[in-house]
Order: sequence, then C-alpha cells, then structure tokens
Amino acid sequence: MDITAATALVTGANRGIGRHLAAQLVARGAKVYATARRPAAIDLPGVETLALDITDPAAVAAAAQVANDVDLLINNAGIALGATLLGDLDQVHAEMDTNLWGTLSMVRAFAPVLARNGGGAVVNIASGASWMALPGATAYAVTKAAVWNMGNALRHELAGQGTSVISVHLGVADTDMGADYPIDKIDPADVARATLDGIERDDWEVVVDDQTALIKEWLAKDPKGFYALVAELLAS
Repeated sequence: MDITAATALVTGANRGIGRHLAAQLVARGAKVYATARRPAAIDLPGVETLALDITDPAAVAAAAQVANDVDLLINNAGIALGATLLGDLDQVHAEMDTNLWGTLSMVRAFAPVLARNGGGAVVNIASGASWMALPGATAYAVTKAAVWNMGNALRHELAGQGTSVISVHLGVADTDMGADYPIDKIDPADVARATLDGIERDDWEVVVDDQTALIKEWLAKDPKGFYALVAELLAS
C-alpha cells in the first residue's frame, strides 16, 4: 500500500501510539482523520479531527458516514484497567467492550467504505499480550488474544474485497497506559514507524520489538518453560 496516496483514519489519536501514527501518516503524505472521544485534545497540524467513541455504535456509524473516503483504517484505541478475570466483572466487560467489540464495530462499519475505495487495509494494534498473560492484567491479555485471532478471521472475510488485515504486536510502550510498568519501554514513535513500514510491505503481522519476538517464538514450545522464565524475570 502506498501511504503517500492513502486516506487514513486513526482511533485514539489524541495521545500515545495513536498520536504518533497520525503525525507520521501526515509526514508521509496521507490524508488523516484523527479521532478521539474528546477531539479537542488532538493538537496535531494537518489532520481532520473527529469525535469518536468506538464503544458507541451511533458514533461509529456517523464516523463512517463522514470519513467515506478512507482506505486505511487503523484501530489503535484501547484501554487497560488492570482487570482480572475473577475480579471486577464490570472492568472485564469494559476492556472487552473497547478492545474487542469496539474494534470489531469499527471494522464492520468501515468494511463497505474500504470496499468502495478499492480495498485498502485494516490495521489492529494488538500486543505481545496476545500471546501471553501476566498476573494483574489477565483480562487485557484475553482481549488482545481475541484481537489477534479476529484479524486472522477477518483476513478471510475481507479477502474478496481486496482488503488486507495487519496485526501489530509490541511490548510495553512509553505511554500513559504503560506508565506503571517498571521495565524498559518502547518509544511509541518507533511503534508507529514499524507499523507504517509494515503496511507498505503488506505484512500480515508486525512484531515491533525483540521482547515480543521472543514471546511469539515461545508459542511453538512448551508453555511451562516460558512461564517459568517469566516468573524468574518478575522475581529479579
């Protein structure tokens, strides 16, 4: 995909990875709809801002009506509440409603738009947590595992209209969402750059960092060994 000729919509573009994605898309020559629940918080030059809460079906439908020239949909918006599956069920639902159902709602609304505009691409910002679960964020891991395999499923369903589907996986980025994690963090600008490069290569998966590449590698091995390694690292 030639990003210089693209018209992109980025969810959650007011901060973090989404903000860097919108800024770098503009720098590469794309037209960009930058969306957020509070669009006044978006301070990027060269973008068209839209109010969008991806958990609100009416807001999603309205965005698809306005941004009807989009051929690149980047589903970046997400939340991490630290919910556990046996903990506060309302928080589990909130993470699922945003990370999974909100993302699917965007794809369902924009798939016809992409078809009319030649196919284009859907990009879902997933996580290294798609392939592992850590204590204290188990619900988040479930949502991101679902986003990953949803991308695999959508790749079949959207192939006929020429729409590619890309999943982006990373460790902890240096954003507000990752602020409480006491580990080395990834520059969100690097995540955005790797994502856009992957779009132009027509990748199916973009694995941003070495940590996430190691997590993916362990999928082919005994999970007991992987989680023993994780426990050792957490204890150190």
